[in-house]
Amino acid sequence: MEETSSNNKRVAKNTLFLYTRTIVIMCVNLYTSRVILDVLGIKDYGVYDVVGGFITMFSVFSASLSNAITRFITFQLGSNDEKRLSLVFSTSVNIQIIISLSIVFLAELAGVWFLNNKMNIPPDRMYAANWILQFSLITFVINLISLPYNASIVAHERMKVFAYIGLLEAFLKLGIVFLLLLSPMDKLITYGFLLMLVAMIIRLIYSQYCKRQFPECRYHFVLERPLLKKMAQFAGWNFFGTSAYLFNTHGVNILSNMFFDVTVNAARGVASQAGNAVLQFVNNFSVAINPQIIKTYAENNYEACFSTVRQGAKYSYFLMLLFFIPFVIETDFILHLWLKEVPEHAVLFWQLTMLGTLVDLPGAPLTVLAQATGNIKRFYIYIGLLGCLVFPISYILFEMGYPPYSAYIAYVAVYTYLVYLRLYLMNRQIGFPIKSFLSQVIGRILPVTVISFPLPLFIHFQMEENFGRLLLVTIVSTVSIVVAVLSIGMSSQERNKVFLSIRQTINNKFRSKQ
Repeated sequence: MEETSSNNKRVAKNTLFLYTRTIVIMCVNLYTSRVILDVLGIKDYGVYDVVGGFITMFSVFSASLSNAITRFITFQLGSNDEKRLSLVFSTSVNIQIIISLSIVFLAELAGVWFLNNKMNIPPDRMYAANWILQFSLITFVINLISLPYNASIVAHERMKVFAYIGLLEAFLKLGIVFLLLLSPMDKLITYGFLLMLVAMIIRLIYSQYCKRQFPECRYHFVLERPLLKKMAQFAGWNFFGTSAYLFNTHGVNILSNMFFDVTVNAARGVASQAGNAVLQFVNNFSVAINPQIIKTYAENNYEACFSTVRQGAKYSYFLMLLFFIPFVIETDFILHLWLKEVPEHAVLFWQLTMLGTLVDLPGAPLTVLAQATGNIKRFYIYIGLLGCLVFPISYILFEMGYPPYSAYIAYVAVYTYLVYLRLYLMNRQIGFPIKSFLSQVIGRILPVTVISFPLPLFIHFQMEENFGRLLLVTIVSTVSIVVAVLSIGMSSQERNKVFLSIRQTINNKFRSKQ
């Protein structure tokens, strides 16, 4: 019990650091996005989104490797095997080097040809687009090589440092905005170059910190074939499963460019950036809680592990709901408040992006649990095959003449079903209890969602559009969600812990003043 309480306090403390980081980063990103869209213009912004997105397609490699590295490092921390931990780190660096060289070769061979022959880029911006392709590729490789160091910080739960470095990166990107305004050169090319420069600086800081703080992060060449094979297989199956996200986001982005034009890509870029800014708040909770899932599984403490999975699924959904309701209801006003010129389709795209994120959240901790087991082949075969359906469905819908937003509807439908598929697979693999998940997670988040909507909607339709309405909708929706969560979303045991914690905090503050 004492250990569980300590873990909960650590998760809460780490989440607080990450939330502080995200609030500042979100404010900076929203401001920089607004200025960059204004400086570049919709056409150049759309070019950057589709060309940079083409390179970002390879992020499925980095996502797979990041999951593999984080899982193996965190698992070894839970097993308290320092020698094995050092071996895992050095092996992960070797894998990164091999993958980086492969991606550079593939991107230079296929990417340049595809950009110049298949993409719908205005002829007068093709020169700049080729520069963006190169800068985006270098930036991607730099971030890829940083993954073992980032994973070490997360696995050691040094979220304070993670937050500080994230804040520095945000302010460096803020500096890009001012340099972009002063630059006499091509704005689009300058933007790509400066982003690459920031990636280099952050990469250097991460590596130096980890080398000084964590003994295992001192790289030495080592080649243990069984471990290399095990990590490569884990990353490979992870890649197969997460490749669905590649097709469903950046792949559909390219489809949209082929069937429509760069204005649709600009709208998708705005929706994606705004949605990701909000999602960062929820991801902070996930980043803080995921190591606990892996460590408790490594310790064979399955009861605590399964409980953490359920809590992660439920509370990440509730956190997202706090943003979802006011932002979806007031999307049009928020985007016009944020941007000087709102691209066509951006309002609906953002609403559907938020919905897609919301329905997928309850299944995310189940994926972390699958990674904790190390046996992910069957899990990712099913998830990958079903998840990839969004891409062909979107292609068919576009070919039949359906509008750009139809791809988002396909995404929502497929990812809603994926939650239940993950639940079924984990039940078959390790006996994860389906009934308790349905009753304690799904059975609580659905009524909370239904109860929380009416009052904010009533205010939205009764008042004229202005900042006061946005503020009131936000306050009322927050109160509605908190009341619904306390009365329905939490179990009696969870509710008692919250009230006890509040009382203890008040008593401690009262005693300190005496």
